[in-house]
Amino acid sequence: MWSFGRCGSTPARILIAMPTSFSASPLPASRTESDGSAVIRVLSYNIRSMRDDTDALARVITACAPDLVLVQEAPRFFRWRKKLARLAAASDLVMLSGGATAAGPALLCSLRATVERTEDVLLPLTPGEHRRGFATAVVRFGGARLGVLSCHLSLRNDERLEQSGMLLDRVAGLGTVHAVAGGDLNERPTGPAFRRLADALQDGWATRPWGGEHTWTFDGPDRRIDAVFATPGVEVLGCGVPLGLPGVSERDLRAATDHLPVLAALRVPAT
Repeated sequence: MWSFGRCGSTPARILIAMPTSFSASPLPASRTESDGSAVIRVLSYNIRSMRDDTDALARVITACAPDLVLVQEAPRFFRWRKKLARLAAASDLVMLSGGATAAGPALLCSLRATVERTEDVLLPLTPGEHRRGFATAVVRFGGARLGVLSCHLSLRNDERLEQSGMLLDRVAGLGTVHAVAGGDLNERPTGPAFRRLADALQDGWATRPWGGEHTWTFDGPDRRIDAVFATPGVEVLGCGVPLGLPGVSERDLRAATDHLPVLAALRVPAT
């Protein structure tokens, strides 16, 4: 594994209440079925611009064995591509799209994915606010064709609600029967933007909870503001924070970033 050390001087402060029991059943591993459908693992992770312990970050990602990683707060400034490529390599993945060109969201994937196309989307800029964007792609796993989107929605209530509608429009515009979207929503499930997404898509945790629920850990965890969504027709086999997953230590979760990752196993039909 590539050794990064620490990229920043301010460590993420995380308090994690580890569950007494991880899950009634293990999360399914990735595989391609005889009918061409595919079971894939999708990880959504706010990595805080890799300002914390990047070795711990790579260990967490590797232990989750994802086929796709929906990244938020990827590096955006000096040598951002090199930093993101090093993280991908250290996690046995490759860069797919996004980063600075999508204002923070990015996509990583395993070599199992066949890439059809990628597109980075910048959203309208509100004066005084951070620029937001989407990292998108269309990929295949076996006979399963899948649209993919990573997002990081605004801190402003009105802008966040507007961006949730843009997200749904972008998912519909990917031109695929099946899609997965995820990221840091900056809002709890009771908020209007989260509800808009959950009304149109399957909220992974609400559909098939697995692992832990809460993702924001700076002074908790006490809330779920990160999520993985799937279009109807995709079977959610399990979704949640991989607390207690073999290879994912509490120490690494504390050190890697100020969010907890969301890991989902999905069965995508052949198309």
